[in-house]
Amino acid sequence: MQAKVKWTDGVQFVAESGSGHSIVVDGPPEKGGRNTGARPMELLLMGLGACSSFDVVNILQKARQKISDCHVEVDAERVDEVPAVFSKIHLHFVVTGRELKEKQVEKAVGLSADKYCSASIMLGKAGVKITHSYAIVED
Repeated sequence: MQAKVKWTDGVQFVAESGSGHSIVVDGPPEKGGRNTGARPMELLLMGLGACSSFDVVNILQKARQKISDCHVEVDAERVDEVPAVFSKIHLHFVVTGRELKEKQVEKAVGLSADKYCSASIMLGKAGVKITHSYAIVED
């Protein structure tokens, strides 16, 4: 896996994934940015949310659950010192579908957290306290 990050100006960069997708990364105006892209630490949270969501949706589809939507709300806290690493991250999944079995949703979230989501497991091993919850919405 590879990525390339190129400085454009100020504190703005264009990051390109090994698969050829690009994203703008920028800082806030008080740090010299123009607010034209996500912050690097926001990208970490977005990647974590996407990694976990991929697992949850995949597991539920394999379990033949009638899932029509899934989103995850990711909330994080950072320490008050440099480096301002994450200390806590909470992922709350909202899974929508018909006749969804709560046990299956609970299992999917748990498997992602404990076995499949590389981002979550890596951050947890680095000392970040990661918690998960879920809600089920009927179509």
